[in-house]
Amino acid sequence: MNIIDLPPYAPTLIESTRAIGYSLEAAVADIVDNSIAADASSVKISFFPLDGAYISILDNGVGMSGKELTAAMQYGSKNPLELRNANDLGRFGLGLKTASLSQCRVLTVATKKNNELSIRRWDIDFVTKQGSWSLLDLNSSDEIENIPNIDELNSEKSGTLVVWQKLDRMEAGEIDFSKSMGIMLDSVREHLSLVYHRYLAGEPGINRLSIEINGANIEPADPFLAKYSDRPMDDEIFIIDGSKITVRPYILPHLSSLTPEEIRKTGGKDGLRKLQGFYVYRNKRLLVWGTWFRMMRKGDLSKLARIQVDIPNTLDSLWTLDIKKSSAMPPAEVRHNLEHVIERIAEKSRRKYTVRGKKEISDNTVHIWNRMKAREGGYYYEINRDYPTVKQVASQSEIIKKMMETLFRQIETGLPLNQLYVDLNNDESICNDQEISDEEIRKALKSMLLSLTDKESKLTFLEGVSQVEPFSKHESILVAIRDEVIKNEE
Repeated sequence: MNIIDLPPYAPTLIESTRAIGYSLEAAVADIVDNSIAADASSVKISFFPLDGAYISILDNGVGMSGKELTAAMQYGSKNPLELRNANDLGRFGLGLKTASLSQCRVLTVATKKNNELSIRRWDIDFVTKQGSWSLLDLNSSDEIENIPNIDELNSEKSGTLVVWQKLDRMEAGEIDFSKSMGIMLDSVREHLSLVYHRYLAGEPGINRLSIEINGANIEPADPFLAKYSDRPMDDEIFIIDGSKITVRPYILPHLSSLTPEEIRKTGGKDGLRKLQGFYVYRNKRLLVWGTWFRMMRKGDLSKLARIQVDIPNTLDSLWTLDIKKSSAMPPAEVRHNLEHVIERIAEKSRRKYTVRGKKEISDNTVHIWNRMKAREGGYYYEINRDYPTVKQVASQSEIIKKMMETLFRQIETGLPLNQLYVDLNNDESICNDQEISDEEIRKALKSMLLSLTDKESKLTFLEGVSQVEPFSKHESILVAIRDEVIKNEE
């Protein structure tokens, strides 16, 4: 048997790997992963859209020696099967190269460690001309001075600067690249604020990370609104192949109780339904979100359910993590455990929308509307003719009673149910359901008491309405008026 050493042809492989499918935000995130692995506390990203356009990413991590940098610039610099440091966000040893060159034709990496500055460059056009894996080692003062933001790296004790130039993929088809780059910048900012929100917030157990783009700090975007959301159950912990997986469910508050900014952070009204489901974190870096992994369909009643899943990098192979770190699928053993969590969390989310309807059936409160079961199937709603105010007005005369019945029938058959359905599914705030103030309740009660002449009938009436909606929610007002009746009749 003969052995043929057959290395890949450099120009072809580099051009081919540019088409892996990185978005700009995913590519930037891949570089930030390296900064976190290098124990950086600060990452500064610069977008420069004018002549000589570039993107640079500078961190203050531990940096690399010249030898380490050369190894890092090699394709497949680490075996994905190797055991990695617990805080390492890498996987295939390809991210720095494939992510960067998916966006540009010239990748320069300058790094500083122990006061030693080392610089390497991949230039696709130069590689194509040479026909070989020709990595450039920049060492002349002229070459170094022309690297964007190199002075900022020199001012750090240690760190790494990644620079993308000749942004051909980003510039393709753009009429006004400067304007387009501004839009891209916003997308990158939103992506990083979500993907690294636990690092940006400084969660216990990890070093807090500061990320800025063109001098503006990125704020964390917590997809769970943890300060306001319900925790319907305790954390679930699974042990797979000796590694721990932690599952933490959340139920978001109903959007009617959130501010516009909080709604935007949860994905907006249109995105809320799409973003329900699992949020998978690898070493507390968000990988995949807004999916039930085909274990449940996305529905309107479950859209408040979001489940945080923490996995270590030791289980990468089981989760079939891809090169871009944007796709992962839980193994069968994990899916089995997650199914039980799904059933419980989805039911809690449904209750956020249906609890009011259930109360109207099962509690002892007298409601204005009755939910009735139709003979032919389904349900209909009717005004409660036994509601105290209705009875009081209807008792004045038979003519008034008939007029009220006609009016009620028109109201009941004219309910704009289709529009209500649309508004509720778009999470519009339906103001009919707002709370009535204490003063309005006080005025309503006193008005109804005017038709009653003696103390006993007034007290009996007040006792009765204590179980009537909305008076049942204002016990202090009922007590105060009852005391007034007793005092005035003495």
